[in-house]
Amino acid sequence: MLPPLVRILLPAAIAFVLGMALTPLLTHYLYKFKAWKKRSGKLALDGEAAHEFNRLHKEHEVRAPRMGGIVVWGSVLITIFGIAALAQLFPSLENLNFLSRNQTWLPFATLIIGAFIGFLDDLMVIRENAEGLRLRYRIAIVVVLSSFIGWWFWEKLAITAVNIPYGAPLEIGWLIIPLFVVVSLALYASGVIDGIDGLSGGVFASIFASYTIIAFSQNQVDLAAFTACVMGGLLAFLWFNIPPARFYMSDTGTMGLTLAIGTVAFMTDDLGGGVGISVLPLIGGLLVVTVLSDVAQVVSKKFFGRKLLRIAPLHHHFEALGWPGHKVVMRYWVLSIVLAFAGVMLALSSSPVQ
Repeated sequence: MLPPLVRILLPAAIAFVLGMALTPLLTHYLYKFKAWKKRSGKLALDGEAAHEFNRLHKEHEVRAPRMGGIVVWGSVLITIFGIAALAQLFPSLENLNFLSRNQTWLPFATLIIGAFIGFLDDLMVIRENAEGLRLRYRIAIVVVLSSFIGWWFWEKLAITAVNIPYGAPLEIGWLIIPLFVVVSLALYASGVIDGIDGLSGGVFASIFASYTIIAFSQNQVDLAAFTACVMGGLLAFLWFNIPPARFYMSDTGTMGLTLAIGTVAFMTDDLGGGVGISVLPLIGGLLVVTVLSDVAQVVSKKFFGRKLLRIAPLHHHFEALGWPGHKVVMRYWVLSIVLAFAGVMLALSSSPVQ
């Protein structure tokens, strides 16, 4: 019988090693098939040319391939099914298997389905003179997927409340479904944090590390092993994504990861007797800032006729002010660690009043 801590740390280590081993092969084929945008430049959220962004990143967009997120979910996929297969062949290793219906299947399925949809979008982006899936289609997919998962929490898992730190649970009944949809949409919108070499990998790794500790504290060992496994894959990705990045995470990484974060947050809330949803805005504070800066930019341009930021989201604004990309990334890493620590402390020190 392996100790719970080993059951959590070993999948993380395996995913990291697999990610490191997978990357040379993946990058060989990504460069061989020129898996990058064939036209540089992008449009702003209002449909106009993003002149300031294009000035800073015009060359970067066509120098490295997309789909680096395959390293993350690929290493997680191999780790999970590999351990499950070994447990079938060698019953003595069953304790190491963390692929469980009550804790792992839902976040794992969310990660893989989101990654697959993002992968299709990336395939469309890298074609000559082509764009990816239209935004409204991607939003529709997120809404449909998150509606189903929200329904599953409500109908199958009987989740009808959101826990409040140091307070009584907030009973919302079937509204748990639209709440999950809203959270998923907000998290998906935050995927634009994948905009500077090394930025998204560090931020997402801090978030998944936080929920590993929270799930472990709730004795959801399988869920903690899953989030630790994702963290291991993220660290392998980050190893090769630091400036100058070998590849970009792109939608096949950000879509699966952001949707999985929402599922994990709900799994560590009322279901686990914790406050996983309430601490999400704190642990994922930089994702919140990313989304709000985009919204503020659009509102300011639409209603006041001027830009609030040089470029949205905020991390590109700092670049436009003259900060080197690596300085923005390192400072975001520092902030993500601080926010993650604060969120974990809040989660561990508070419990809903029954």
